[in-house]
Amino acid sequence: MPRLRDHLASLGDRILGESQDDDRRWRMPDECHPHRRTWMAFGASKSIWGRDLLPTVQQNLALIAQTIAHFEPVTMLVRPEELDLAQCLVGPTVELVTAPLDDLWMRDTGPVFVYPAAGSGSKAGVNFNFNGWGEKQAHKRDAGVAAVVTHRAGVEMLESDLVVEGGSIVVDGQGTAFICESSVLNKNRNRKWTKKDVEEELFYLLGVTKTIWLPGIKGKDITDGHCDFYVTCPRPGLVLAAYDPDPKSFDHKVTKQHLDILRSATDSAGRRLEVVVLEAPTNVRPAFSREDDFAAGYINHYVCNGAVIAPEFGDARADDNARAVLQRAYPGRQVVMINIDGVAAGGGGIHCTTQQEPV
Repeated sequence: MPRLRDHLASLGDRILGESQDDDRRWRMPDECHPHRRTWMAFGASKSIWGRDLLPTVQQNLALIAQTIAHFEPVTMLVRPEELDLAQCLVGPTVELVTAPLDDLWMRDTGPVFVYPAAGSGSKAGVNFNFNGWGEKQAHKRDAGVAAVVTHRAGVEMLESDLVVEGGSIVVDGQGTAFICESSVLNKNRNRKWTKKDVEEELFYLLGVTKTIWLPGIKGKDITDGHCDFYVTCPRPGLVLAAYDPDPKSFDHKVTKQHLDILRSATDSAGRRLEVVVLEAPTNVRPAFSREDDFAAGYINHYVCNGAVIAPEFGDARADDNARAVLQRAYPGRQVVMINIDGVAAGGGGIHCTTQQEPV
């Protein structure tokens, strides 16, 4: 049973929604909430990424960090032995902090920052027990990243028995969560957990009152189908949803399923969702066109203070359409599109490399 929920039950707080629970509940703000900073990790290694791809990935990480740093502070973890290299690549606008690392995916290894649901008190960071996406990759060092970040941020770290990654949950900041069953209910993370178990734990830890479950897809990528590649929520009631038009892609059928579910869903306030489709590119740059793990999609963008940082893949039609959709979805923010082909070749995107710390 979940640790936090058991603790609250022992105190007699067994009815969800009771007002006396508010001083022990937490709320995750949406990504558009003002940020104090962005956290990243300069953690790519030759053993995981390979000799040929590694320099490109490191340059991509530096570009992402430098781009975000135009809009808000960025703190990047780095191994002590790579501090000089990272400093050379990112320049003076990014703060570097030495720490043990296995890889670069701060969205999944870092803490999820939350506020007290009652509206007063200090923020905290939830440690969701990163286990290498179901023991698929070495993660002893990355399992400690949440503790490093919460300590450096000067906030309390909250514990849970739930094993999830930050990329597996998308929220609207008003109680609605989007979650893929394929990763969160996977036996390689949470063998005995039910949907109800997950929903009750996230009620206390993230303030989730309505969960929209998407099927996702297991075993096709290392994450078992993370939600932040399928859907994002620019504001309550509006979702951007991925669609892969290539019938040969493993994501083609599942993105169609997701669109059907989203179009008939309502959020925590009872609103029917407005669903805007973001179609994946049909072409990428030739150097990466044969990469089986290449993650070509625009949903995995990052919202920072005053801007949206998104990928471009060299498909003029799809890139231009994505820019237009993002500009309409995030009025008042500058849309900046950058080349992150190295990171995409490893199955990730800009959102995967970042974790926001709200003000």
